[in-house]
Amino acid sequence: MGVDGLREVAASFVVPGPSGVAVRTRLKQLTPADEKVLALVGAHLGSLASRDLKVRCTEGLGHSATTSAARKRELTAASSSRWAGSLTKATHDQWALARRCQLAHIQCLEAGIRTIAHRLSLPVGAKGSKKAPGGYRSRREWHAKTRRLHVLEGRLERVRADREAGTVHVVRGGKRLARTRHHLSDAQLTEADWRRRWEAERCFLQADGESGKRYGNETIRVSPDGEVSIKLPAPLTHLANAPHGRYVLACRVGFPHRGQEWADRVAANRAVAYRIHLDVDRGRWYLTASWQLPISRTVPMAAALAHGVIGVDMNADHLAAWRLDTHGNPAGSPRRFAFDLTGTAEHRDAQVRHALTRLLHWARTCGVKAIAVEDLDFAAEKTREKHGRRKRFRQLISGMPTGRLRARLTSMADQTAITIVAVDPAYTSKWGAQHWQKPLTHENRKTTRHDAAAVAIGRRAQGRPIRRRTAPPRHHQSDGVGHRTVQAGPGVPGREGTRPHISGPRTRSVPPDRGANAGHQNAQHRSGRSAEHEFWQQDSLPLSL
Repeated sequence: MGVDGLREVAASFVVPGPSGVAVRTRLKQLTPADEKVLALVGAHLGSLASRDLKVRCTEGLGHSATTSAARKRELTAASSSRWAGSLTKATHDQWALARRCQLAHIQCLEAGIRTIAHRLSLPVGAKGSKKAPGGYRSRREWHAKTRRLHVLEGRLERVRADREAGTVHVVRGGKRLARTRHHLSDAQLTEADWRRRWEAERCFLQADGESGKRYGNETIRVSPDGEVSIKLPAPLTHLANAPHGRYVLACRVGFPHRGQEWADRVAANRAVAYRIHLDVDRGRWYLTASWQLPISRTVPMAAALAHGVIGVDMNADHLAAWRLDTHGNPAGSPRRFAFDLTGTAEHRDAQVRHALTRLLHWARTCGVKAIAVEDLDFAAEKTREKHGRRKRFRQLISGMPTGRLRARLTSMADQTAITIVAVDPAYTSKWGAQHWQKPLTHENRKTTRHDAAAVAIGRRAQGRPIRRRTAPPRHHQSDGVGHRTVQAGPGVPGREGTRPHISGPRTRSVPPDRGANAGHQNAQHRSGRSAEHEFWQQDSLPLSL
């Protein structure tokens, strides 16, 4: 904690560019034979992936290069060496992801236990503060939370034991979809519909790229003219329609987005990974190509902010943005880019992309080369115990796609030569509303709290203080030279604090309790006093000296 009990604000930083790219296209005009082969290959490799995942989870922390090689040899006999490499890599990634999720679950349980234990230690009905919650409202709620504390402690003990033993719980196809099988009526699905979704999710049709190989991938190969061919596993080689156990699809593909970049990589035999999957709702097959990008040097902060910055405040249904000049002053009018986060995941993702596209177009029109966003992370703020009965607020912050929005914005901004600056979100909304909402509001423009927060975010990215000092006294009430300015410099200690009260008169030209007319208000030339309205006559100028 810093001065005045405020949290120390972390320094802003330039977000590094994306490390990879993925583009998708549809496999059009597939024949029934093509779809049958894709389904058979995906089901066969999916069963191998499930078997390998089970073995990997059984190994736990005893995993080594020897065990990995043994698993790969076993999979090679049922598929091919390249398919086996893709299967083992996907299994390892899934196990590592489960371990990270397990650690996040432990931290969430610990946060809930700390909150409940603190509130139980307080008397019933005790009021809380801004930094710590108070006691529970009634004895009934206190008793219920006591029981919940024991439940969370037992759950935490089990998860910790699993982590120490290296045990993870993974469901290929998704735990949510697996549980839906027992509630088909609530999900408005038939058993056949659910079975198609389940098989599609457990299907495995993805292959890692290999640099130096023909077209960058020997397993799933896409030629520059769009021909797609698949290396069939050993048990399914009788379905091949091309030499060397390959099956060539009847369709031709092309990538509208980054198509030239993909074509250059394929022509140079650089690594490109592919994934084929089925969209059950639409009944369409899709092909996704992905590759790694070279690590680019981060743009210096001073160069990124040389043309000003756009501060962006993310909310549940819109992005509030305001452009700031190089001096930290809001220029023009605020902009709002709305989006709708209801519906399916694909719809939400499309809404986010559309809002970010409009934001980047506006930034390019303004000539700004930097966009400042908050480094938000609600991982520790979604707990049920932290916000209690504020269910709608918990749903609000849980529905905000902070990670996805930042990843999307970083990737899209990289193509437009716009730098993303991440700032600490501490007090941006509070100080923005306190110091910038009213000054920026006039009869033709109503400034919202979110607009003011965007100004605060932009100023923090520039290294300027958010909180404004009050204006100095008028010229005839203070020193004309050497008086402090409205804004303190970046290196002034306590620049975001309020002005200290200075006792004594408002002017330092007359010491306190000095002067013949110090207490006589009418003898001083002040607005509204009788001395201002007395008879006055100027002396005539001398004609000669």
